[in-house]
Amino acid sequence: MAETELNKYGVAPGHPLPLGVRLTSDGVRLSVFSRNATAVNLLLYATPEDREPSREVALDPVVNRTGDIWHVKLTGAAAGLLFNWRADGPWEPGSGHRFNGRVALMDPCAQAVAGEYHWEIGQSLNGSRLGLPADMLPPKCLVVDNSFDWGRDRRPQTALEDSVIYEMHVRGFTRHESSGVDAPGTFLGVVEKIDYLRSLGITAVELLPVHEFNERELLRRNPLSGEKLKNYWGYSTVLFYAPNKGYAVGEERSGAAVREFKTMVRALHEAGIEVILDVVFNHSAEGDQTGPTLNFRGLDNSIYYILDETDRSRYKNFSGCGNTLNCNHPVVRGFIRNCLRYWVVEMHVDGFRFDLASILGRDSRGEMLVNPPLLESIAEDPILRHVKIIAEAWDAAGAYQVGSFPGKRWSEWNGRFRDDVRLFWRGARYGRNGLASRITGSSDIYTSSGKLPRNSINFLTSHDGFTLNDLVSYSRKHNEANGEDNRDGDNHNLSMNFGVEGPSDDPQVDRLRVRQLKSMLTTLLLSQGVPMLLAGDEFRRSQRGNNNAYCQDNEISWLDWDLAGSNNYLVEFTRRLIALRKAHPVFRRSSFFTGTDRDGDGRADIEWYEAAGGPVRWSVSRPCLACRLDGSAAETGAGRDDRDFYLMFNSGRRSHLFHLPEPGDGRSWRPVLDTAAEKGLPELHESEPLADQGLYDLKGHACAVLAAY
Repeated sequence: MAETELNKYGVAPGHPLPLGVRLTSDGVRLSVFSRNATAVNLLLYATPEDREPSREVALDPVVNRTGDIWHVKLTGAAAGLLFNWRADGPWEPGSGHRFNGRVALMDPCAQAVAGEYHWEIGQSLNGSRLGLPADMLPPKCLVVDNSFDWGRDRRPQTALEDSVIYEMHVRGFTRHESSGVDAPGTFLGVVEKIDYLRSLGITAVELLPVHEFNERELLRRNPLSGEKLKNYWGYSTVLFYAPNKGYAVGEERSGAAVREFKTMVRALHEAGIEVILDVVFNHSAEGDQTGPTLNFRGLDNSIYYILDETDRSRYKNFSGCGNTLNCNHPVVRGFIRNCLRYWVVEMHVDGFRFDLASILGRDSRGEMLVNPPLLESIAEDPILRHVKIIAEAWDAAGAYQVGSFPGKRWSEWNGRFRDDVRLFWRGARYGRNGLASRITGSSDIYTSSGKLPRNSINFLTSHDGFTLNDLVSYSRKHNEANGEDNRDGDNHNLSMNFGVEGPSDDPQVDRLRVRQLKSMLTTLLLSQGVPMLLAGDEFRRSQRGNNNAYCQDNEISWLDWDLAGSNNYLVEFTRRLIALRKAHPVFRRSSFFTGTDRDGDGRADIEWYEAAGGPVRWSVSRPCLACRLDGSAAETGAGRDDRDFYLMFNSGRRSHLFHLPEPGDGRSWRPVLDTAAEKGLPELHESEPLADQGLYDLKGHACAVLAAY
């Protein structure tokens, strides 16, 4: 766009709402919030590389301001316009104000950006009035045309209890050369792998942050290779409305990131797969008082952040990332809700996972609220009412709300499931007590708040921590490549290496590891609640013992698709497990077990057994546990009868003989799976009755499932 063309645009008062950018038939309307600014200027650029604006429009506080919103219209302007803002006002850090009329600011509501990040966190002038070194500038905000041919796009609207979630990183999913896609590491690369996701049985992908962030913000290098480390995960949001331009292949000035994100969503919906976004509304990329001024800080620092009451030049840090957004301030609350609406209405996403969601329940001093208005407004908003909302129900300041996160509509990442199931399979004393609670939907932590099994998002691994393969291959973390002297990452991994730290050529070690993998996958996918699988766990992806690979944009983090071939037995095992879950409502109950007989057949909806038979003695620590699930419609609430299933678990090293109860009604027990078996899962209709209907020999580190036919 030529500089002369920018000068031809007419200037009109514009309109305060909606915030951000709105294309009209004859121009572009722009508006931005700032309560305490004394002057606001609109900066216009000819190219993304320009260091200085080609035109600067000073907004008249009488004509171009309504309340706390500054607004303007450029007649004749269109999509492709590049802009930023300047806001001047008091520089009074002790009072919470950090205005700087010399700094270019990105619009918090910008839907796309163009250009590179010419700055890095840590190189700002430590609280100086400049805020950023003069030779460092942010990208330009880009006006995009949001029109898109959605065709007959329909949201799958899969019930939570019927969902199988797959957590994945957009770049890491296809960036490795083995992915074989034409657009590796991008939204379109995901499209090329949809057939795999569908064949696996996934109903929803949960994407690590896809919002605009600066991957170059880290200053460290990998001490082992000298490689410059990057912000790979993206939990450092710069713009909450804009999809990350680094995940697009098209020309950024054309709005490729927006268009290609929509293309991905449309294709996933066609395959019956929902899209859940990991959103990071607990903090921003501006960091603490030493960080760069990008948008919020320069527009109204005292509104957007929780500041220290005794020294308002400093930030309260409940996120562990330098700052904390003031989420329950009415202005910030409105910003978050409108942003979520945008992603639902314009981008067609199906749900959100809220990072460190406990922060969303803190007030302006950081105290936990009893009835947080933000959480209630998200749950009850008429646009958001039917999307999935999932909380990471803790934060970095010690809040832990698993089982008590406010609001019945909120589901939660169940960290108790992860820990208790890991403990059991590691052979912990009394581990079976925790296992029993987790595989039945965690009623012990959800019943008192009126929640249901579907409120529990069950997971064993996630982006944060070991992969499943590393969980059975390493006894300790190996994060040396992160450049933090292995101090970063969780030390409480509850892992087990089976005698060898890392990869092993010993067939006996590998056999035990595979058995443990299968047993944990079975536990995850046949438990009540909603299972979440980490991408690549189904084919033994490894991060070489790194349990905090946030800065590893390389083969440590990328999925090696060759493993899907060499470990196809595990892919097929996972696929069949998911199919088994989907086929039988007894594994997807909408209500908790009661331990009572509601259909009059003489059997409770669930019955617990010792391996030797008879009721379980919970006060005794043993490695074995068994339970019978009644599949009658009256017990499952599924509207149709299902099979009865018998589940057996043995976390010990030795084999144990399990005494089987009578299947009843002239039926026989048939094997469905045994994780110690070399073969995969048989089809139920192909399975022959057990030769011995009274005993079952289950090897150590294994579980088995029988069905009554």
